[in-house]
Amino acid sequence: MELRQLNYVIQIALEKNFSRAAEKLHIAQPSLSQQLSKLEQEIGVLLFRRTTNSVELTQAGQVFVDKSQAILDAIEQLKQEMDDMAQMRRGRLVVGTLPITGSHILPLVLPVFGAQYPQIEVVLVEDTTAKLEQLTASGGTDLSLLSLPLIDSSLSYEPFLEEEICLAVPPQHPLAKREDPIDISELQEEPFIGLKRGQGFRQITVDLCEQSGFSPRIVFESSNIETIQSLVAGGMGIAFVPQMLTRIKGSEFAPTYLPLNQKPTRTLVVASRKGRYLSKAADAFIRTLNKTISSINN
Repeated sequence: MELRQLNYVIQIALEKNFSRAAEKLHIAQPSLSQQLSKLEQEIGVLLFRRTTNSVELTQAGQVFVDKSQAILDAIEQLKQEMDDMAQMRRGRLVVGTLPITGSHILPLVLPVFGAQYPQIEVVLVEDTTAKLEQLTASGGTDLSLLSLPLIDSSLSYEPFLEEEICLAVPPQHPLAKREDPIDISELQEEPFIGLKRGQGFRQITVDLCEQSGFSPRIVFESSNIETIQSLVAGGMGIAFVPQMLTRIKGSEFAPTYLPLNQKPTRTLVVASRKGRYLSKAADAFIRTLNKTISSINN
């Protein structure tokens, strides 16, 4: 059994297609099929069920993929640790981020980090909260910028920013003229516009409403909170919005933002897998992140 064969199996499992897997691995499809057959003969079990339309993992195949990911991740961590001990001048850091959060945070952090550590290559992975948690837990990212709560118990985290959540309403909405803070319980009959399932702020919206005694009536969903704000401005509903993501008053498609009586907040964290070796590059990135955000808040 060779390490490259572990990579082959993982890629086939991800793509569920031999042609696409071979393309991603930069090898010919017949060679990939041959390597898989050779491996299955060596270990004595079938890893995939092959049909004309699909490639699915067997039970043994799922175990093999899980163990292979752990092995390859451990090897990568060992390389990082040895590189650090040898004080290598090159490095690679894979950072996961929510698209909108990253667009506001990373332009502040990456220039500072790049100036201090020009030898470190930073690779960004943008995805949903649920997918980023999976990637972080499996070693697909070294670090990920997420918001609480985290679902995966295998992750550890360090908070770097707490910000207030406000209510966004259409400019013509009756609440838009209110001067006193809005109580969330007043919103029970309102149509909400929310992020799609699997995104952390979607759950925050649901939790805030349920804590006030009702479930939000979500009439539109989007994967982009900027789209949500435009829909609110257009009169399609209301939404909760983190303070950092609010639009400048008077700009095109800007809703009216109102304070909430409960003063809810969301906490942004940098997450990694518990027990995972954090390279010097990862540690330096966290320090830069905390220092940059702290200087802005002060």
